[in-house]
Amino acid sequence: MKKILYLIFISFLIGGCSPVESTGWIDLFNGRDLSGWKQLNGEARYEVIDGMIVGTTVMNTPNSFLCTEKNYSDFIFEVDLLVEDNMNSGIQIRSESKSDYMNGRVHGYQCEVDPSERAWSAGIYDEARRGWLYPLDLNPDARSAFKLGEWNHYRVECIGNSIKTWLNEVPVAHIIDDMTPEGFIALQVHSIGNNKEREGQQIKWKNIRIKTENITPSPSEGIYVVNLLPNDLSDTEKARGFELLFDGKSADKFISTRGDAFPSQGWEVKDGVLTVLGSGGDPSKKGGDIITRKEYGAFELKFDFNFTEGANSGIKYGIGNNGPSLGLEYQILDDEKHPDAKNGVVGNRKLASLYDLIPSETEPRFVNGPGSWNRGRIIVEADGTVQHWLNGRKLIEYKRGNNIYRALIARSKYVGYEGFGLSEKGPVLIQDHNDTVHFRSIKIREL
Repeated sequence: MKKILYLIFISFLIGGCSPVESTGWIDLFNGRDLSGWKQLNGEARYEVIDGMIVGTTVMNTPNSFLCTEKNYSDFIFEVDLLVEDNMNSGIQIRSESKSDYMNGRVHGYQCEVDPSERAWSAGIYDEARRGWLYPLDLNPDARSAFKLGEWNHYRVECIGNSIKTWLNEVPVAHIIDDMTPEGFIALQVHSIGNNKEREGQQIKWKNIRIKTENITPSPSEGIYVVNLLPNDLSDTEKARGFELLFDGKSADKFISTRGDAFPSQGWEVKDGVLTVLGSGGDPSKKGGDIITRKEYGAFELKFDFNFTEGANSGIKYGIGNNGPSLGLEYQILDDEKHPDAKNGVVGNRKLASLYDLIPSETEPRFVNGPGSWNRGRIIVEADGTVQHWLNGRKLIEYKRGNNIYRALIARSKYVGYEGFGLSEKGPVLIQDHNDTVHFRSIKIREL
């Protein structure tokens, strides 16, 4: 037996690789020094202690990143880390630092390290770019995966357009995106500003390894998938019953509320986007509201929207009892520029609110302003439960028809409409409110 082990060891030496490399895994940290790594942006302290990389916070310096000198495209990455309970950090993947982007600011996908009460560890954040892509509102069961005061095992899988994360073997996040197909990996020490009390906090990393060859996508774990590819249905979405209401080419699944055809004016399909065109209040230019040809009872609707400055629009559902355009509304509004944001009661006419009934009060709201894309989501359950989501956060949940709902109707502009919003089945409506608003990736599944 000793002879066999000796021969195996000699073969590794002759082959010039370690036993780790022979399995397809490659160590990114040799346990002795920071060879193969470089520091960017901030001046936090990185050093090797007892076979670990230790990052220490320093006052008055921006976010610091210890980055691999090499870029990676498709890979599986694993690391063990131990972080102080009140310290924020992250693992950058497929990230970049370019002189023409924010003067070299590190940006790209980040697998979050979040020991706070929020508990969004292993969610996916887009550092210095688009913000949160996968907050753990989308997978609340995974919020308990992080172990305070203990070593935590992270795993990230990047293959093609798919990015998946696990924390202590628990599946946490899954996005589909093509913004950055390749980049470096980095270990972050977050800025603490001038907070003296947080100076000297530490995060430790060990067992840092990567696999880049002979890798295949892992099976679906059944968690929610954020698909950021415009007008695309992922295999997971198809398996769950989603269909495209707008595929980027045709709006033939919609008709005007005024007839049985799509409006001949006031709406446009161009470059993969469905746009309601601003009419400036001129009725001769207005296209009017559009509704789906099909009616829906319980459903989940996902949609991207991009409003222009000062714009107003909305998505309506629960239509049927009081006319073709009267229903419960997911408000789409430029809260900063449109005066309606200050009307109503306690903000119940702001973006993502249940218009004139319930404010979207969960904080923080992740709002992308005029000219940027937002991700909306409406869930209508068979038992009457309804949710409004914005950019991965659930902002509203209520129940149609209960006493609270009826009380809200009684003090709203809808008080005179019998059974308002309570139709068992109806179309989904996109509103023309005289302003230019863009839509894409409109998907629905029946529940």
